[in-house]
Amino acid sequence: MKTPNTESLVKIYGESEKSAERFASLAQNFTKIFEKEDMEFFTAPGRTEIIGNHTDHNGGMILAGSITLDTIAAAAPNGTSVIRIVSEGYEGQITVDTQKLDKETTGTVALVSGMVEGAGKFGYKVSGFDAYVSTNVIAAAGVSSSASFEMLICSIMNYFFNESRMEYSDYARIGQYAENVYWKKASGLMDQMACAVGGTILLDFSDVNKIQYRKVDFTFDKAGYDLVIVNTGKGHADLSQDYSDVPNEMKAVAAKLGVNWLADTTLENLLVHVNEMDNDRAVLRAMHFFEENRRVKEAAAAVEAKDYEKVLRLLEQSGDSSWKWLQNCYTVQDCSEQKITLTLALTRLFLDKIGAGICRVHGGGFAGVIMCVVPKDSTQDYVSYIAQYVGNDNVYPMNVRDTGAVHID
Repeated sequence: MKTPNTESLVKIYGESEKSAERFASLAQNFTKIFEKEDMEFFTAPGRTEIIGNHTDHNGGMILAGSITLDTIAAAAPNGTSVIRIVSEGYEGQITVDTQKLDKETTGTVALVSGMVEGAGKFGYKVSGFDAYVSTNVIAAAGVSSSASFEMLICSIMNYFFNESRMEYSDYARIGQYAENVYWKKASGLMDQMACAVGGTILLDFSDVNKIQYRKVDFTFDKAGYDLVIVNTGKGHADLSQDYSDVPNEMKAVAAKLGVNWLADTTLENLLVHVNEMDNDRAVLRAMHFFEENRRVKEAAAAVEAKDYEKVLRLLEQSGDSSWKWLQNCYTVQDCSEQKITLTLALTRLFLDKIGAGICRVHGGGFAGVIMCVVPKDSTQDYVSYIAQYVGNDNVYPMNVRDTGAVHID
């Protein structure tokens, strides 16, 4: 049974035995379903937002990284106009005719349809292919399982039909297009870029027409820590308004300062006009934006200097700001439900006891996920400790991986 070569697996996963078994199972299922022996292999990781909480929508900066959980595929062109995808653990087959796209579809069919249309709008070709997909990127845990899938499909499109000419920024815009137009979801580009590029990247969203990014040589592993993502549970409230209020309030402050978004002004200008503002929370959120941007820049500089303890201090300050200034750790619709802040408090007790590590809200917030950065020799103790409160299935140790969305030789 065909599998990727050992060198490629070691480069991506740091080992080749378990990963080879995973791809062998993938190949076996592909052959069983599509009755083909010839196939190519692809991978796309999930992502973590390291620092830069809720800044991209106002032209800010973010440090983000791909993670060691990924979505993989065995795939081959089928000589037709039809894309056929089977996802492990899901019933049925996803079928999209690239010549007859339907915007009235929903779910993954709509996402793939949107990516086909998006690829065409950006000048790329797409035709029919068969793919068997498997993932260990946990869904609904703030690590972008949907963006991982999108970037996987882009890597397939790129390799089979576009002679590997597509840029990672093209991948991201195609994924964003699919979510915006077919899913009606106001997605940015951070999730897609972090999944596509691989490693830790510094993203700058200040130019609306061109996202700037560069790779940064940082992993938690290098600093002697593990990243643990903890899913604290889904809240009962509809959080759509909470998520919308963050960018909208920031932009309302920007408008009162005479600009389109906060990236076009300064903290100093805001402070001059604080008493003219009629929404205190909006002012706090704007202050968070400016200070968060500063922290991102300082964190990137600290990485260059290999001052990992400073990076962790900045991450902790970022988390404090998200809790106190940005205020996205619980919804005001029901202040009695505070799973994120409760889990942060429980984690803080553990970290204070061992005298090291940091914790903070992860991603959009209001409900869901926190991150804990814990010394490697304490990782298993923390996993056992926090699992008492959230369950074993909601605790995910991981790290940053260097490889993004790629074809595997």
